Amino acid sequence: MNAPVGHYQYDQIDRDFLAARIDEFSGQVTRRIDGSLSEDEFKPLRLMNGLYLQLHAYMLRVAIPYGTIDSQQMRMFAHIARRYDRDYGHFTTRQNIQFNWIKLEETPDILRDLAKVDMHAIQTSGNCIRNVTSDEFSGAAADEVVDPRVHAEILRQWSTLHPEFTFLPRKFKIAISGSPNDRVAARFHDIGILARSGADGRPVFRIFVGGGLGRTPIIGQEIFDAVPEERLLATLEAIVRVYNAHGRRDNIYKARIKILVQALGIDAYREAVDAELQQMDLEHYRLTPEMVDAIRARFAVPELSAPDNASQELSARRAANPEFDLWVRSNTHPHRDVGHIIAVVSLKPAGGIPGDATSAQMDRLADLADAYSFGELRITHLQNIVLGHVRQDRLYDLWQALKEVDLASANIGLIGDIVACPGLDYCALANARSIPIAQKLGARFGDATLQAEIGALRINISGCINACGHHHAGHIGLLGVDKRGEEFFQITLGGRAENGASIGTILGPALPEDDTVDAIARLVDCYLGIRQRGETFLDTLDRLGDVPFKEAAYETV
Repeated sequence: MNAPVGHYQYDQIDRDFLAARIDEFSGQVTRRIDGSLSEDEFKPLRLMNGLYLQLHAYMLRVAIPYGTIDSQQMRMFAHIARRYDRDYGHFTTRQNIQFNWIKLEETPDILRDLAKVDMHAIQTSGNCIRNVTSDEFSGAAADEVVDPRVHAEILRQWSTLHPEFTFLPRKFKIAISGSPNDRVAARFHDIGILARSGADGRPVFRIFVGGGLGRTPIIGQEIFDAVPEERLLATLEAIVRVYNAHGRRDNIYKARIKILVQALGIDAYREAVDAELQQMDLEHYRLTPEMVDAIRARFAVPELSAPDNASQELSARRAANPEFDLWVRSNTHPHRDVGHIIAVVSLKPAGGIPGDATSAQMDRLADLADAYSFGELRITHLQNIVLGHVRQDRLYDLWQALKEVDLASANIGLIGDIVACPGLDYCALANARSIPIAQKLGARFGDATLQAEIGALRINISGCINACGHHHAGHIGLLGVDKRGEEFFQITLGGRAENGASIGTILGPALPEDDTVDAIARLVDCYLGIRQRGETFLDTLDRLGDVPFKEAAYETV
């Protein structure tokens, strides 16, 4: 098997920078422990290094740039989970990993361990440009125009410790896809970028601004439809400059770029960006083909080869094993190479905690990446893991190995593929616990055959209005609310994050946890009874509206 591939290879400059940054933070931790720094003084310093103080302990959020890691890095996550946490990590909707039970005095040691494998926690918090996310099928998907990891790495280098954008009005999130098919929820980001082919063979980029969820969910609007590659950095710089200059700082709830775009209107915002571009030194920001190729050269490329009969071998295995066939139908995606396939590993076992992986599972995933996918793994914004380059004739063996560690749930894109934030079990901001209701729903709909019968239907759960579980974008969304000290859940229907993005609408009054689970079960039964042949849940909802679903969900209330 080839050496690990897929992510940017650090050089000594990168490593020296990380070492200096960790030494600096280590001194700050020492001063916090001895009382030289108050919590108010320490807070902005720890947040710049991804360290949060939650309900019960410190939480460290580690950046996984554009969601790609190698097996060595995954093994380091497993080590941190065993040595410093409670034997697990939580993969998030921003392609990060969070460790929820961190001791303050051990944080510098964790950061030094991460630096050994070229990783860090910088800009995973604070009012800055956060981890740039990307398509989890990058470099492998059949419909890809350009590998967006290269451009995501360029954006990472541009945005990390950018002197003008260190203290923005609010946090800022960018997502980029190398395909016109939106697999990154581009329209729900501060800036969303979709690539398509340009006339000269180089990519052009469709750019959306002002999207976001949270307290005020808004779908991003197209500001430019075909930015050439050489103008990409200049355009993004101008967009963020306008936001930094005019974004509100007097009200945290109105500080995001989505509020500014709504206040000005997209045409006025575009005019402000154009004016900014006119006074910028565009040559300084010019992204030449040579620059892009130099970054691309820092990515190792797998040498793909497969037996001529690889596809026939996979077909035979599927025909002989219905359980395996069910998994292939839901958990794979077409690869650009005819002998390979993209495998998605679900972190959503029936009754499990969405996005969680134990140290043993992470170690095993690292082993399987080495054995089947060139040592490379991707983290999805839907809290799953991708092995991007699996030979079709070896997919059955991979599936059997996944079954041994409870990672073979056949539910990707189905009702069991639940997205959920940590909720009130950990987060001081939450109103309700996301994990228990996710576990109950996962168990209720855990049967793989039932999930396949239901078809494409995603549930997203957030423990509070900040929407870390992206409930607004769920086909069925659940929002935890507090009613006189009791946990209730508000149901929304019709959200979607891909092409044709929409925000879910509230179905009715919030319900207690168990009543919510029952209401969703009735809602799903209603769908199965009224859908037409070939209709997905969203198709039926679009055709009939929410009235039949509301009647079913609340029939006993």
